[in-house]
Amino acid sequence: MRNLKKIFIHAAMVALFTAPGLAFSADEVVVYSARNEQLIKPLFDAYTKETGTQIKFITDKESALLERLKAEGNRTPADMLITVDAGNLWLAAHEGVLAKTKSKTLEANVPAHLRDPDGYWFGLSVRARTIVYNTNKVKPAELSTYEDLADPKWKGRLCLRTSKKVYNQSLVAMMIARLGEQKTEEIVRGWVANLATDVFPDDTKEMEAIAAGQCDVGVVNTYYYGRLMKKKPELPLALFWPNQQAQGVHVNVSGAGITKHAKHRAAAVKLLEWMSSEKAQNLFADENMEYPANPTMKPHATVAAWGTFKQDTINVAEAGKRQAEAVKLMDRAGYK
Repeated sequence: MRNLKKIFIHAAMVALFTAPGLAFSADEVVVYSARNEQLIKPLFDAYTKETGTQIKFITDKESALLERLKAEGNRTPADMLITVDAGNLWLAAHEGVLAKTKSKTLEANVPAHLRDPDGYWFGLSVRARTIVYNTNKVKPAELSTYEDLADPKWKGRLCLRTSKKVYNQSLVAMMIARLGEQKTEEIVRGWVANLATDVFPDDTKEMEAIAAGQCDVGVVNTYYYGRLMKKKPELPLALFWPNQQAQGVHVNVSGAGITKHAKHRAAAVKLLEWMSSEKAQNLFADENMEYPANPTMKPHATVAAWGTFKQDTINVAEAGKRQAEAVKLMDRAGYK
């Protein structure tokens, strides 16, 4: 009789917790994100709707999130770090806050040059750092490569964003990887000699100066161009894809990795795999006018209208490995 009572109680508990609306809570994933809430919340909402997995997240600057992960150590609630620029992803791995992830799905969905060779992080969207020019003052035939912007013909015609921003540090780091330190320094010195004015704090102000005729040409991330032209389509600006006869356009990534002390590792890996899939790639890339990392996906129509280009396929991890070299080089060259 006692055994029958136990069986009845067990059966009642199973029924209680498997009834609709009363099930055990689904898997949970905690994300630290350097991407703004409006860029990631639609993605997380879609994943929760599809899988039932609850996603808690906080957003902050990439440096603040890295310091937080280091300070928290094994007490961290974070299962995943999302951040921008391969230099920041590389640094997170280098500082020991990420864990290796072995996943055939991620390896299939993310090209080798857009992910860490050891599996610490994976690119999820691509941003090109390319040339922008004033269509009233420059003909596309005058443009060719990043290196050519150091030619004296551009003296007093070039605008650049500050070297303090990681995007330019990554560009120069990749140039060092391709061309060597001496040649890259010659080019950067040429850029500085050709500047029409002081460097700008951001890409948007740089493009506004180009459109206003303060200078003729500059280097920017494509999504900044997309944002500005969405607001002011009348501006005389266009993109040019440099180095198409050589290595291709410098690209970088927004990406993610699983934290070293993830409490929900399996669930976090599933989320990361889903984020690299066809279902999620446009959700991750389109809101910020970036390119999907998964090559099977087409970019948003607005982005696609900018034209196709050949990417530089050197691994973007070089941006992190050579970042310190790049900063020192730009300082020597007088690039503020």
